[in-house]
Amino acid sequence: MYTVLGIIAKPLGLLLNLLYGFVGNYGISIIIFTVIVKLCLYPLYIKQIKSTTRMADLQPKMQEIQNKYANDQETMNIKMQELYKEEKFNPMGGCLPMLIQMPIIMGLFALLRNPMRYIPNGNSDMIFAFHESFMWIKDLSQPDPWILPIIAGIATFIAFTMNRALQDTGASANQMAGMMKMMQYVFPLMILWMARSFPSGLALYWAISQIIQIFFNIHMSTIRKKMKRESEERKIREKLEKKLNQ
Repeated sequence: MYTVLGIIAKPLGLLLNLLYGFVGNYGISIIIFTVIVKLCLYPLYIKQIKSTTRMADLQPKMQEIQNKYANDQETMNIKMQELYKEEKFNPMGGCLPMLIQMPIIMGLFALLRNPMRYIPNGNSDMIFAFHESFMWIKDLSQPDPWILPIIAGIATFIAFTMNRALQDTGASANQMAGMMKMMQYVFPLMILWMARSFPSGLALYWAISQIIQIFFNIHMSTIRKKMKRESEERKIREKLEKKLNQ
């Protein structure tokens, strides 16, 4: 009987086992596995960033409602719902993709931290595969003291910094801003420290995952700039329409 994480880790284990059957190298199998998983999660990531960008676009109107009805919470909520409906915006649109991704990521951690628990029984090749060497790593089932953890930490810092910039709503009174800025430095250090004790296979997955995330962020930065440009053009058209109707 599997836990919730096990339910997610089991099919991921089947995929990893399948890849190893084709590739015959555990390290390369993890890299290909990581690319496949990240590509599957990419549509959710796009939706999350687009939702955040729309939130930034609506910030002036939201701030206006909050200031106008500061002493009337009920009316403020009604006006906010009307704004969301008018703009066809779902405030939970940015949270849902993140909530979907989290159990998948945790399932990946469960799989790569204890792969034999989720790999199909009877596959003796995989028992030896976990102990294969890869590049400078002598045994992927054992921790790598420094090189891979440092790569994972640096890649996490870059990806986290870029992601934070992409999700910046532009709200000056954002209470999460201070915490996110602190996590920008603390989280990569946590990854570095944890990667020194985790199996190298798991550290390899995380390092490759964050490197791919950097390229995702570069692509999303281009999309977000396009969305902002379209938003500014829409605002200009709305202002012109109002002047013409007066």
